[in-house]
Amino acid sequence: MPRYPWSDGPEYVTQCPIRPGTKFSQRIVLSDEEGTLWWHAHSEWSRATVYGAIVIYPKKKNDYPFPKPHAEKLIILGEWWNSDVEEVLNEFMASGADPNVSDAFLINGQPGDLYPCSRSDTFKLTVEYGKTYLLRMVNAVMNNIMFFKIANHSVTVVGSDASYTKPIKSDYIAISPGQTIDFLLKANQKPSHYYMASRVYASTGKYDNTTTTAIVEYRGNYTPPASPLLPSFPVFNDTNASTNFTGQLRSLANKKYPIDVPLNVTTKLFFTLSINLIPCTNNSCDGSFNGRLSASVNNITFQLPRVDILQAYYRRIRGVYGTDFPNNPPFTFNYTQDLVPQDLWRPQNGTDVVVLDYNSTVELVFQGTNTVAGIDHPMHLHGYSFYVVGWGFGNFDKDKDPLNYNLVDPPLMETIAVPKNGWTAIRFKANNPGVWMMHCHFERHVKLGNGNGVHC
Repeated sequence: MPRYPWSDGPEYVTQCPIRPGTKFSQRIVLSDEEGTLWWHAHSEWSRATVYGAIVIYPKKKNDYPFPKPHAEKLIILGEWWNSDVEEVLNEFMASGADPNVSDAFLINGQPGDLYPCSRSDTFKLTVEYGKTYLLRMVNAVMNNIMFFKIANHSVTVVGSDASYTKPIKSDYIAISPGQTIDFLLKANQKPSHYYMASRVYASTGKYDNTTTTAIVEYRGNYTPPASPLLPSFPVFNDTNASTNFTGQLRSLANKKYPIDVPLNVTTKLFFTLSINLIPCTNNSCDGSFNGRLSASVNNITFQLPRVDILQAYYRRIRGVYGTDFPNNPPFTFNYTQDLVPQDLWRPQNGTDVVVLDYNSTVELVFQGTNTVAGIDHPMHLHGYSFYVVGWGFGNFDKDKDPLNYNLVDPPLMETIAVPKNGWTAIRFKANNPGVWMMHCHFERHVKLGNGNGVHC
């Protein structure tokens, strides 16, 4: 959305929510993206069902940096509760504990054959032996990174977040909420029916222990199996499987698709990402240690205002937000030690933004912490794509870790999963004026306050 934050969408950041019975015309402004993006609601938990894909084709037809595919298909991973999702949200916020997990994951709107309700409507991808298909995947799941596999087939990843990548051959995909991945599937197996399937990666906490399926169906004369072959997955908490996949992503970084990673950093930011606990009074909530779960960046739990920040900035409305969000944590401790002292678990509330000078070059290090419980954080920054120049486990070492940055072909992303009890470094140029939200794309973390505004 270059120079156009007014249609960016997050409630009380760039606009007020669209009221029932009223209209809002969304103006979408693209820049140099090419590939797959998506759109979704950004109010309460309405994005559980209000979303869709955006496909940006090359200027010249079929001018891909890989062989022309025979056909293209969208694969959208979703999630379903057997109840009103807003009631799930209200109960979650009232309880102080984690939300109820969903009842099913979805592929293109259907849970698949392994559930009792949708066998006849299970999504089918029909392929011809020997041909290659471009599949564009969106993870619209609310609260989980997802593993995805196709039985007996490997895939070749060629893009993520509307940016091409060097080809990566893999027998599985790990994809964060809010992320898109484009990959090639070559139909090179014995003609039959094969399951494509997805299930959760969850490093901690409660999770939906179900598998959603769709069917890859070869054309031809053969007797289909009574039950298609189901792929095997990494175990649900296999952090290495998740990070190893994401860590392979690289930009093409060639003459036709050059990179522009900032080399001379003018602004350095260090943000801790934490789960927190607020004491309850009179046993009024169900969180751990008689506390209410919260989430924070640099120990500040973001509180949404009732006047959107973009409007407050342009109309010079005072008292809506502050401009002193800290560039570093308020205090230093061993962020990833096994037992973080409980006196470090409590956050502060705030409605503050980070102010960046126009055209400044920014390095932002996200540091996961082990307060209450360490967990992955898929971080998303509105208004920008960014280069992921480094990542690792444990505490970030400002002297040693930058020596191993990838400044040659780092991936250009819009959402990146910060590993459990680890760190991730990104770089971008602050050349898109506006007010932009930065947040974890786990919806429960957003509601708990894991986010803040960036104001250029």
